[in-house]
Amino acid sequence: MPKVPKKKKTATKNPKKKQNSRKGFLIGLMVLLGILLIGAGIIGSKYYKLIYLENVDLGNKETMYLYIPSNSTFKDVKRILYKDAIIIDKGSFEWLCEKKGYNVNVKSGRYLIKNHINNNELINLLRSGKQEAVKLTFNNIRTKEQLVSKVCKIIEADSVALLALLNNNDFLKKYDLNSDNVMCIFIPNTYKLYWDMPAEKFFKRMFDEYKKFWNPNRKQQAETIGMKPTDVIILASIVYQETKKKDEMSRVAGVYINRIHKGIPLQADPTVIYAIGDFSIKRVLTEQTRFESPYNTYMHTGLPPGPICLPEAVVIDKVLDYEKHDYLFFCAKEDLSGYHNFAKTGAQHAQNAQKYHNALNKLKIKK
Repeated sequence: MPKVPKKKKTATKNPKKKQNSRKGFLIGLMVLLGILLIGAGIIGSKYYKLIYLENVDLGNKETMYLYIPSNSTFKDVKRILYKDAIIIDKGSFEWLCEKKGYNVNVKSGRYLIKNHINNNELINLLRSGKQEAVKLTFNNIRTKEQLVSKVCKIIEADSVALLALLNNNDFLKKYDLNSDNVMCIFIPNTYKLYWDMPAEKFFKRMFDEYKKFWNPNRKQQAETIGMKPTDVIILASIVYQETKKKDEMSRVAGVYINRIHKGIPLQADPTVIYAIGDFSIKRVLTEQTRFESPYNTYMHTGLPPGPICLPEAVVIDKVLDYEKHDYLFFCAKEDLSGYHNFAKTGAQHAQNAQKYHNALNKLKIKK
């Protein structure tokens, strides 16, 4: 009989072996992912520390002001920060500055820096440009030079540039001002300003404050007495130098307005002192009243071309609400109290003046 060929055995897949293979692959994948995650964690931790590293050391101070001048570069900022060893880790600071683009976007200003802040906080502050305002207070100012000196100690504006601006009639003409009456726009007060203000920006800010001060009510009062706002301030500057007693300022203003209406020279001693430029003078002598100057109200009728000081707001309001009376003269009281004797006639005034001169002679005040 012919032999029947044997059937070949077919290979069968082993489920158990296949399952083990898959399990091995998954384990390998998980190990790889774990390694990657650990690596990422290490890298992330490193960068986290760089970003949020407490990197400012102010020593015993809790805060300080950082001044970044106009047109500063990133190199300038680093020089300022590194000069006093404010930054602990320079490398991490510079790295994050580049990542955040601050190295090409420096903003000037006055910034309040807190001790122990991290890189991210410091750079976000500097990049934002959120600077702290400064307070400018000025009073008892007599000249442009005094004003400029005061202002430029508080803000960055260049003193030479600011003084030149106050004397530039072409520039001032746009504001209906000139180099004589420009000081009228500076009303003594406390103003909040940004430290990095240039001269022209500071001027415009003060002019805006001047316009706010001259509200419709004050403008109407000035029109009623036939004066422009600058005229009122010029007269107020004379009143302020004549008396510091608020309860008689309106009366003194009334004397000067009466003289203006009658065309009589004001004959205000403070204008002579201003014209001469010697603010130590306590007693104006007859020969000094002949000093030639447009500011000398013995030599010229009407108001001088500009203010002889910066009068406070209260004095300006006293002029606007001046006392109506018939007085044409006044003289300091012989008791040297700071108050004045008022007179309607020259004869009365001569008597009052003699009393005052006798008091000065007694104290040996010659000039």
